[in-house]
This record gives sequence, structure tokens and C-alpha cells, in this order.
Amino acid sequence: MTIPRLVIAGTASNVGKTTVMVGLVRALRARGLRVAVFKCGPDYLDPTYHVRAADAPCHNLDGWMMGREAVLSTFMRASQGADIALIEGVMGLFDGASPTGDEGSTAEIAKWLQAPVLLVCDAGGMARSIAALAKGFSTFDAGLQIAGLICNKLGSRGHLELLRKATGGEPPVMGGLLKEPTLAFADRHLGLRSADRATVPEDVFVSWGDRVSEWCDVDAIIALAQSTPVLPEIPTMERIVGEGASCRIGLAFDEAFHFYYDDNLRRLESLGAELVRFSPIHDTHLPDVDGLYFGGGYPEVHAEELSRNLSMRRDVVSFAEAHGPIYGECGGLMYLSNGIKTLDGVLHPMVGLIPGEAEMKDRLQALGYVEVDTKDATMLGPAGLKFRGHQFRYSDFRLPAEVECTYHVRRRRGGEPFQEGYRQGNTLASYVHAHWASNPRLAQGFVQACSAHARRVR
Repeated sequence: MTIPRLVIAGTASNVGKTTVMVGLVRALRARGLRVAVFKCGPDYLDPTYHVRAADAPCHNLDGWMMGREAVLSTFMRASQGADIALIEGVMGLFDGASPTGDEGSTAEIAKWLQAPVLLVCDAGGMARSIAALAKGFSTFDAGLQIAGLICNKLGSRGHLELLRKATGGEPPVMGGLLKEPTLAFADRHLGLRSADRATVPEDVFVSWGDRVSEWCDVDAIIALAQSTPVLPEIPTMERIVGEGASCRIGLAFDEAFHFYYDDNLRRLESLGAELVRFSPIHDTHLPDVDGLYFGGGYPEVHAEELSRNLSMRRDVVSFAEAHGPIYGECGGLMYLSNGIKTLDGVLHPMVGLIPGEAEMKDRLQALGYVEVDTKDATMLGPAGLKFRGHQFRYSDFRLPAEVECTYHVRRRRGGEPFQEGYRQGNTLASYVHAHWASNPRLAQGFVQACSAHARRVR
């Protein structure tokens, strides 16, 4: 497969990777190019900006959770029909799951994709030091091609020219952006706010596209992306179940629930599932489905509206009482619990299928990669299934002792293992955001459980 591609990496977090990514996507689209967009790592929020900028799905590429073959397969499938692919990095270029290796880093993804790197740096208050920074990143790993610099938070046009002279073109400075607080993307406790139209007006995307077109050498960036070699052929996901959906899975999707790995959803579809979106906030009743999937998001922000929608909560309980499979992750766990206690101390009643309470804290409660072993058979498959995922949460779960825990969880960075994966009947919920590329049998198990329920009730 040959597709022009480029990794937008950073020297560190918060240097403006997403701003550059969004602006470049819009600048390329203004030239009539179709852009495929990707995000390195487990993040759910930056991709919402990519979706708005590209008017196309964004796909996560995570080396630690997915592995090389699944990363390449996802990239090839999602790039079909595009003129160019842009991949935004995670944290700094070399930061990942290990302090001494590539695992889980942007650098690892760039190597697997054989893609040149456009390095974004915070150049505010910097002059000749940019040359030392550029040389260090360019020579640190001979297996990477640092092909250009984008200097963010510039003071002026003259500042940009000074930085160009300082590096001497090795690697070349391909442009930069002024510091413009009025166009900055808003954030909240999990990172950037989701890029819905109420939070980020369309003219902000237009403005960043215009600024990249004005301040960056877009022609040179396109040429850089076009210099990439042919990628090796990797099998893509194939439909396993015959033509036509074997089941209908209700996908909670609204302001409160929208953290899903696109790869997970595509796996469900490849197995014959039809995904039916519904809103636990706005819809009064569940759609006609055979299974329910509640992903992560911001249920705590919308706790009052979720609690007030009694008819939806009752429908979910009735679905569970009919032995319908229900799977929840993080925000989904919070919604399926007895209630969410917000920072103001108010307890908002929720569905009540998992007899515990999620309590919001003002400090981060968990962050990082995890590995899971299932202790018992669940709707996802038999006991002994191993898979990888990620946690990022500001809530803690107050759990009665009698609730069954089916997960044995180990943190990637060490620490004591812990028990998780709360199961009541045919409901399974956890704080773990699982990536099913780490074990495709999980998606197959969920679809089989939903299909079995469909056969029972239809």
C-alpha cells in the first residue's frame, strides 16, 4: 500500500500538536485533498478535534495495546480512499509505556508506518537553542526521520526567520504559529474538552486552517508526506459471520458517552453486529436491540440529566431483567451503578445494576495502561482471557463486598494487582477501557452473547 503519510509529533505534551494537526488538516482539505486522521495512544479527546477538522472518522493507533499487525491493519483499512494520512503523536515523541524503549510511543508508530516526523515544539522565548533541540531529537534514534520542525507560540514573523537561520535547515523549519489565546482549545479534568460545536465553534477550525496555510510551507509538507515507501501487506479484519447482521447492539452515544475506540466498533461490525446509537440523556426509551454497550465519557458532567431520565433507566433495568447482555466501560460503569456523587456532594441516582457508587474526586485516581486476566467466564468469553487496556479517571468506586469481580488487573508500571470487572447477572462493567485488538476474542464473545439473546427473544 502506498499512501502519503506524516506523523505530527511533539517534543513534549502541551506544545500544540493538536492545534497543528487540526490546522494542517483544514489547510490540506482547502486544497481539495481527502485526509485520513489518526491519533497515537489511548486518548479519546484529541480524536474529536480530528473528526471535526477532517469530517472523517479518527482511529487510535496504540503500539502497546494493539501490537504492530493491528496498527498496520487499522491504518491501511482506514486510509483507503484518502489522498494523505496524518497521525498525531502522544506526549513527547519518545514517551510511551517504557522509560527505556519505544513501546507505546509515537516513535514506535512512526517506525512501523515508515513515516517521516514533523516535530512540533514550543518556541516561545527560544532562539539559537532551537538548533540544539533539533539536533538532539534528529540524532537520538537513527531509525527515525525527523524531517521538519513546526515552531509553535511564535512572537512574530521575525522570530520565525530567526529560528530558521538557527537550525541551518537541518532539519528545516517548515513554519510555525503565533500564540493566540483567543483561539486556544478549552480543557477540563480529562484533557481537552470534546470538540462539539457548542464548545468549539466552526470558525476556530477555519482560523487555524487559515493560519497554517499562511505561516507554514504546506507544499513542502505534502512533498514530505509523498516521500514515504510502500508498506508491507497486512491482512485486514474480515467479516466472520455471514452477510446481514447477526444482532443489533445499542451503542450509548451522546454528550455523556462518546469514548469508544473506532477499531473496537469496526470489529463488532466485522463480526456481523449492527450498531444502533441511542442517547441515555435525550431518548426516552431504548431502541430494539439485542445488547447494550456503554462506553466512557462525562456522565458526571451530565449526572442530573441522566438521573432525571427515569424511563431510560427503567428500560435498561428491564433489558437486564430479560437477560440482555450489557457491557460498560468507565463512564458506562458509573451510569450502571447505584449513583454518581459529584464534587458538590450530591448523589445522583443511576441505573442500579451494579450495586456501588461512583464518587468524583478533585484529584486523578488512576492513569495508565493495564493488563487483564478474566478469572471467570463472562459474556466476553471463557475464563483465562487476557487483554490490554487503559484507565484515566477522577472517580473512585465504593463497592459492596458481595459484588462479583471477574478481572485480575495488573498495572503496566507496576504496583499491586487488583480485582475489578464487576458482574451482576448478564451485566459486566469496569473502569478499564479495553482495546480488543489485544485479544479479538473479546469482540467475538460479545457478539455471540448478543446473538444468543436475539435468538432467545425473537
